[in-house]
Amino acid sequence: MKRSLLLVFLLMLALSACSAQSTPQAVTGTKVSVEGGAYLNVTPAELKTMLDDKDFVFINVHIPFAGNIAGTDLSIPYDQIDQNLDKLPSDKSAKVVLYCRSGRMSAIAAETLVKLGYTNIWNLDGGMVAWEQAGYEIQK
Repeated sequence: MKRSLLLVFLLMLALSACSAQSTPQAVTGTKVSVEGGAYLNVTPAELKTMLDDKDFVFINVHIPFAGNIAGTDLSIPYDQIDQNLDKLPSDKSAKVVLYCRSGRMSAIAAETLVKLGYTNIWNLDGGMVAWEQAGYEIQK
């Protein structure tokens, strides 16, 4: 009987320890309304959290090439994003995260994709400059 109680106590202790672990906060971003819909801006810290549990296509749209953030899937020039839709997910609700050097080119690409019907577009606000200023590395 004592063993059973001890076993139940240890099991309850183990389960409570598992449930006490902190879960990562969901990244919500900041909504940017544009013609045809909206996209979400994220900070470098939010992007870092997203990259830790990556579930998106990550695209560098900067020209000329100035380096990549680790985990980048594609490089597509911002002004040719609409000519490279075959490289993007065919599901227009799939999560796509864009970045460039300063954030301007990726904002233009984000707006283009929203106008084309994409509904889950994210943009690194401040681009690689903000990423580096936050203490994260760029792959050259």
